[in-house]
Amino acid sequence: MTTSQLGILSGIIAALIWSGFILVSRLGGISELTPYDVIAVRYITCALLVTPIWWLYWRNKPFDKRLIFASLIGGVIYAVFAFQGFSQAPASHAAALLPGLMPFFIIVLAYFVNNERASKQQWLGVFIITLGIGLLLTPLWLSQAFTLGHGYFIAAALCWSLFSVLVKRWNISPWQVTISLAYVTCVVYLPIYWLFLPKAISWAAWESVAIQAFYQGVLASIVQVVFYVKAVQSIGPSSMGALMAMVPFISGISAIFVFDEPATVSLVIGLTLVSGGAWFAHSRLIRRRCFGQ
Repeated sequence: MTTSQLGILSGIIAALIWSGFILVSRLGGISELTPYDVIAVRYITCALLVTPIWWLYWRNKPFDKRLIFASLIGGVIYAVFAFQGFSQAPASHAAALLPGLMPFFIIVLAYFVNNERASKQQWLGVFIITLGIGLLLTPLWLSQAFTLGHGYFIAAALCWSLFSVLVKRWNISPWQVTISLAYVTCVVYLPIYWLFLPKAISWAAWESVAIQAFYQGVLASIVQVVFYVKAVQSIGPSSMGALMAMVPFISGISAIFVFDEPATVSLVIGLTLVSGGAWFAHSRLIRRRCFGQ
């Protein structure tokens, strides 16, 4: 298997875990747990699981300022925005906004940070994505149904996009990212959570805690990050952003059935455009037939 093929496979696995992450996060958002509980469960679980790896391979390697900065963006700040959003807005909307906005943000940030120029094909794909997001948000705005949760999703997408671009620029390895995300987030976030933030963790909520610990702490924080960073390093952040194409449609349609969310025409068409635009941005077939490359 070539490096490119391995990168694509890693990206697909990461995207599938992302699809489940949106559903499980919304489940936590409507459970008895607070968003702050979910963040704590996610990173405590992750930190405990990666400790043996840190001890064997990384304990003598200090966290440099680049790792810390990237971890703050992709860990604490991203998590606060994302999980606040999941507690206030539908998962089907998160499916369009979180992965849908990433290709646009990544292309723009990659240009300014890494001096990577997007192709015409990528910009056309982003234009299609923008149409889909506009189709979703316009009815919400006109009906005054646009909530702070939607704004949180937009901010979270920006944070994760910047994180992706920095990982590529600084050539941070998957395990460096995973370990630093867990430890930096715990060191910075947990004291604030323990002293000042509302908590609802109890023995009565053990099922919700277990679900969030497994998916957030194991799959989303470790497995997904390793595959995501591997894909970013192999095929680049812009291509990885396009592989997220499957996430909006899969998770958005699933949320309609799992959480009985309203299936409006604008939502379904918007999800289709977001996924279709992300696919268009990096389709080799489109590149060959329409752009002669």
